[in-house]
Amino acid sequence: MKRGLIIVDRDIPFLAGVLENWFDVQYLPGREIGPDAVRNAVALLIRTRTRCNASLLDGSSVRLIATATIGTDHIDLDYCAVRGIAVASAPGCNADAVAQYIAVALRTLGLDRPGATLGVIGVGHVGSKVAARAREAGMQVLLSDPPREAVEGPAGFTPLSDLLAQSDIVTLHIPLWPENRDFADAAFFAAMKEGAAFFNASRGEVVDESALLAARPRLGRLVVDVWKHEPDINRDLLAVADIATPHIAGYSIQGKINGTQAVVRAVGDFFDIPQLRSFLVRDIELPREPYDILADDTALRRHPENFERLRSNYRYRNDQL
Repeated sequence: MKRGLIIVDRDIPFLAGVLENWFDVQYLPGREIGPDAVRNAVALLIRTRTRCNASLLDGSSVRLIATATIGTDHIDLDYCAVRGIAVASAPGCNADAVAQYIAVALRTLGLDRPGATLGVIGVGHVGSKVAARAREAGMQVLLSDPPREAVEGPAGFTPLSDLLAQSDIVTLHIPLWPENRDFADAAFFAAMKEGAAFFNASRGEVVDESALLAARPRLGRLVVDVWKHEPDINRDLLAVADIATPHIAGYSIQGKINGTQAVVRAVGDFFDIPQLRSFLVRDIELPREPYDILADDTALRRHPENFERLRSNYRYRNDQL
């Protein structure tokens, strides 16, 4: 007997046929998951393109939201707590992919020089792996993460002002909490060493794009994977970036497998279905080609209007190459 309707973002891979023995399943584009679609659903399996808040969920029968992403900033957690809606995410699912993206960007731009200083802001699942790869390349690494520092103590961390003044490259890996909106503002860029590179592969909203454009003449290389107002990205920022990509830093096949497994297991845990609780994606052939970041850059520059299509049709890479 089926246990209800599950709405699934159709761009979560490796899910077709997995849930159908237990649920009625409807696959929709993430941006088209609206109030009418979810009204009779018991669970939503989503990505960042679906905003889960009162506007979507009021009057629905949703009991579980599982997102195949690291962050939950697209979900109103307070609302869900009040309504008794369980929320599950996939922390760390694409950390290796983003670390690969940063490492390849550094290498492509000739910035991974032994002795160069990389400042990593945000040292969670992703930032810690970025730091590890940089150290393996012989780079000096400075770390800033005030929430972690408050728990662990100051050892190993650098005050943000010092990190910005000393780093040859600054890379952001912070969550989109309300207090982090426009985290990288005019004062942030003014504090950076002149000629230093700036990378953002976290969330577009953590950067004040106007301030970044104003500061561009005094900065070095610029790498942008995430943008405000996606998919309607800032064409002026696209024009001045050295590498620009359509929010695909985390899009490795391993990362996608991890995210899909996480949401299916969340369904198994919540609805007490042992077969789903231990779900594994199997028999997936890994790509053998090294990651070509400039191909992603070229695709976006040629057709920035196709930002969302480039993401949806992305050929997932192997994050171990």
